[in-house]
Amino acid sequence: MIPLSSILGYEKCDRYLIFSGESALGDGFRAFLYFLGLAYCFIGLSAITARFFQSMENVVKHTRKVVEVDPVTKTETIRHEKVWNYTVADISLLAFGTSFPQISLATIDAIQNMGKLYAGGLGPGTLVGSAAFDLFPIHAICVVVPKAGELKKIADLGVWLVELFWSFWAYIWLYIILEVWTPNVVTLWEALLTVLQYGLLLIHAYAQDKRWPYISLPIARDERPEDWVPEETPYFQQEVYQKMNSSEIKHVSDENRNTVDSFSIHSENPTDPLCVTVPQTDDEAEILDKAKETTLEDTHLLTIWRQQFVDALRLKNPEAKKLKNTYLLLARIFWQLLLLPWRFLFAFVPPCQIAHGWISFICSLLFISGIAYIVTKITELISCVTGINGYVIAFTALASGTSWPDLVASKIAAERQKTADSAIANITCSNSVNIYVGIGVPWLIDTLYNFIAYREPLRIQSAGGLSFSLIVFFCTSVGCISVLVFRRIIFGAELGGPRLWAWITCAFFMLLWIIFVVLSSLKVSGFI
Repeated sequence: MIPLSSILGYEKCDRYLIFSGESALGDGFRAFLYFLGLAYCFIGLSAITARFFQSMENVVKHTRKVVEVDPVTKTETIRHEKVWNYTVADISLLAFGTSFPQISLATIDAIQNMGKLYAGGLGPGTLVGSAAFDLFPIHAICVVVPKAGELKKIADLGVWLVELFWSFWAYIWLYIILEVWTPNVVTLWEALLTVLQYGLLLIHAYAQDKRWPYISLPIARDERPEDWVPEETPYFQQEVYQKMNSSEIKHVSDENRNTVDSFSIHSENPTDPLCVTVPQTDDEAEILDKAKETTLEDTHLLTIWRQQFVDALRLKNPEAKKLKNTYLLLARIFWQLLLLPWRFLFAFVPPCQIAHGWISFICSLLFISGIAYIVTKITELISCVTGINGYVIAFTALASGTSWPDLVASKIAAERQKTADSAIANITCSNSVNIYVGIGVPWLIDTLYNFIAYREPLRIQSAGGLSFSLIVFFCTSVGCISVLVFRRIIFGAELGGPRLWAWITCAFFMLLWIIFVVLSSLKVSGFI
């Protein structure tokens, strides 16, 4: 059998991931195995994102006690206020956290290239490709996530416009660096200015949220929900409540006294003469006692941590129990089996109840960094084995996979929040973070090293392809934002609405992403 390297005209790859015997395998088979490994790492990223999002919720929900004393009556009034501002939380915790795979990958790539005059290609290519994935496919999914007819709009348009401005400016700034001021070269001060602009984004967005005079837009905002996200019942409490719900019945009418209807404990009305509570059996009394013990008393951290391992090893959840189709149930169990090693590994992350979720938040980011490192090595091997340009892989598979946490976080926010602010803010702010931090920090590391060691700037080997991708991204993003504006004018909201139009919007956004990927890949590969 003729090796793949001989057909495509490149040297055989002698590098390996785990053991040296890999190089003896066929190139096609090796590429297949590496792609499988890459896909499994992306599954791991999606699994840790759920834990990351939960820890971030705990961080944002943290409150502090404020005591106010009336100067006349000397009466003390105690109130609790949020420690975190919603806007700052969206830009820093949510956007930075979900972009951490790309940031980690770019930083690892920069460290590996320290001492070289040319920057690595995986980092910038992945971040620009990730920006396109964030803007197009994630918007496409968020539009169709709300239920049929449900509308979710941005409550604070002023903050979104500020975030959008800095997102667009990030890519204009990158183009200026690569093509205008110092073509194909990045200097130390350019890298430093890139990083500092992330701080300017935070200050400007906070000023807009607080409506500071002179620097904020005079745009009124709608009422926002008090909680950043609604509370969710833990899985092991859901089981208890489901069993408790079967212990109560309600007579439907006087004519049908023997007809009863089961209803939820949350809808119980003790003053309703038709409401009857069935006498509890010993088992039901035990369930109620278990519920009280679970919800009120069983808050010991070791117990909660132990429950994480129990939930990680559980193959069936409430959604799976509702499935009547055997094939769907088997597919669900197979998916849970795939996730089981990741879920068991991530169960070692401390519970979110410790230190207001900060320890869990940091541990989640460390796991994300570890997976990103493995993804980097696998991607380099795929490029080596197949001969595909590293930028093409970065624009496509790598960008899509590392953006998976962005997708999961925006989808969760679009499902659970009453407004579209965090779902859309995560997209726009992640794009800003990708440039200001994801490209700025790695370039700052390499430019600083080159300046100290060689007194030389950092050179960009494929600057032309990267600049072309920025132009394509900018043009297609105008079409994406225009559609969101039209939806706001016509339907009154950016997300949801009539199902037909939601799916048409989804298809249009996906088309824009395909256009970006195809044109960028053709340019980097030298076809255009």
